[in-house]
Amino acid sequence: MIAFDLRCDQDHTFEAWFKNREAFETQKEGGLLTCPVCGSNNVQKIPSAVAVCTKSVGKDGDTSESALNKVLNKIYTVVKKNTEDVGTAFAQEALKMHFGVTENRNIRGVATPEEEKTLKEEGISFMKIPVPEKISPKGH
Repeated sequence: MIAFDLRCDQDHTFEAWFKNREAFETQKEGGLLTCPVCGSNNVQKIPSAVAVCTKSVGKDGDTSESALNKVLNKIYTVVKKNTEDVGTAFAQEALKMHFGVTENRNIRGVATPEEEKTLKEEGISFMKIPVPEKISPKGH
């Protein structure tokens, strides 16, 4: 697996995971990559630290790719089960909770780099986690 930082033509930055570089190129050429904030499919890769998982077999016979998919599935399940999806209103909802306008609750969504900067300046903690729609281990 490899993660790339991407930016759309509206200057929204986001992260996406791919099986390999070729999968990224295929999806880009096919117009399948879209910005989660504005929906633009004019997306470019930007410089970033990347994570690469090479295929190896563990002592239980599981490949590292399959093991990674299992971990990502667990993370996805926990995040989805325990948070409310507020979509592009993430920063606004986080600010409302911070200032006591609404009750605190666990939320997930997307924010622009400018919104992330505002949240940091206000002292609001948040975590960026890539949460795909569905990850399934091979063979399932």
